[in-house]
Amino acid sequence: MNQALDELLPRYGITIDQPIALAELFDPPLPVVLEIGCGMGEATLECARTQPEIGIAAIDVHTRGIATILRTVADESLANVRVTRGDAVTLLENLPKSSLAGIRIWFPDPWPKARHNKRRLIQGPFVALAASRLKPGATLHAATDWAEYADQMLEVLSAEFLLRNLHDGFADRPDWRPVTRYERVGIEAQRPIADLVFERV
Repeated sequence: MNQALDELLPRYGITIDQPIALAELFDPPLPVVLEIGCGMGEATLECARTQPEIGIAAIDVHTRGIATILRTVADESLANVRVTRGDAVTLLENLPKSSLAGIRIWFPDPWPKARHNKRRLIQGPFVALAASRLKPGATLHAATDWAEYADQMLEVLSAEFLLRNLHDGFADRPDWRPVTRYERVGIEAQRPIADLVFERV
């Protein structure tokens, strides 16, 4: 794992603690979708293979998943993926406003215990920051298998004045969205899957 990070991060990594234009990390520059919480990278890699016209910037707090993505990107010569480990808020703060072609937040930690709800990612200040980094017409696409969190997401996203819901409430799962590892766990537990797709106005 450490070898992958040491050898491949300089080539495919993102420095998040200083101003950065993600599109310029790709040659030629690409419209960039930010994937927050990429886990072990199955969805990241599948989207990279099927959407070569989009640059994917993936971030997670866990090193093991980042190393797995790096190895696959190198093995398959995927030119449209960049990855980093760290805090998504720090990265967003260092991106230019109105610069992203999309944000994907698929199955973030639901923090199901009520006393931990404040740790959830989808909160008003975070959504305001994320929305400000989207280009007009770009989308923020979230998904979860926790019904109570889905309701919170819908409420918080609907309250952000820079976003409008592209659906009447929740969206159907798009055919192109890969089924993630966490989603499979939710399906096996017979939890309902909720997608939410909001557009930057």
